Amino acid sequence: MTMKIGFVGLGAMGLPMAMNLVKGGHDVTGFDLSADALAELEKAGGTAGASGAAAAEGADLVVTMLPKAEHVEAAIFGETGILEGAGAETVLVNMSTILPEETDAISARLAGRMAMVDAPVGRSALEAKRGALLILASGSEADKEKARPAFECMGNETIDCGAIGNGSRVKIINNFMGVSLNALTAEALTLAEASGLDIRLALDVMRGTIAGIGHMKVTYPNKVLKGDLLAGFPSDLAHKDLGLAIRLAESTNVPTYMGAAALQTYSIVRAEGRGRQDYTAVYPTLRGLAGLPEAIPYDASGDEEYDPFKKD
Repeated sequence: MTMKIGFVGLGAMGLPMAMNLVKGGHDVTGFDLSADALAELEKAGGTAGASGAAAAEGADLVVTMLPKAEHVEAAIFGETGILEGAGAETVLVNMSTILPEETDAISARLAGRMAMVDAPVGRSALEAKRGALLILASGSEADKEKARPAFECMGNETIDCGAIGNGSRVKIINNFMGVSLNALTAEALTLAEASGLDIRLALDVMRGTIAGIGHMKVTYPNKVLKGDLLAGFPSDLAHKDLGLAIRLAESTNVPTYMGAAALQTYSIVRAEGRGRQDYTAVYPTLRGLAGLPEAIPYDASGDEEYDPFKKD
């Protein structure tokens, strides 16, 4: 299904996304403050619009991909903004990463005036160029379905996140984990090098353990989310090993801010009497501190067992 699509925000992510919409056969009119970006879109077969209103005129969808909520709001509600050019059937698809409450506020302002889908993206500009983004779509079923052909041009996976605002929520949480793990990864590799190890050796080892494979795939689904806290790796031992790593870091003058914070978290786990439980007991410990109910609202019955360590 070919659509007329407006695209506001042709930056490092937005420009390749708009180009992929053109490649997918859609009629794309873009708007950006950068004349160079507009020229690149035109070279790719798109049309340069003079404003957000011009990009939205006659459009089935208008995509916004902008740095901050204030930019999204200005693009929609400002003078010569998207609302001035959008028709009654136009759907706004905000793919910018903004706070959930900002998404909710924009949706509320648009109520009765324009339908909205909240669809931030996962992955990087490299995947944007390849049309391989992970799209986190939230909004009404009809509006998400209308946007689906566009999503298929820009990404290779779309996750239905339910009601509007959930896309923003899960994107922020995903980035919280990814960005934090980036800092921890840098600490680990710096510690490896400062200790006299070849970085390639450290990579080879950690790619074959939970350090590189990840808790979301292995330890959490196989332990705490099943309600199993019998120690595969006890919290006491996790605390001890983390303390050893921090002592090594001290002897090699390596800052380990993330590691030090994690050590304090495991100290709390032990203080709660969970030292002999599996180290995923850190999760119910934090849930308790957050005032969440004791029972974890997760049904693991449909999960397939994932074991990256099993022999063929």
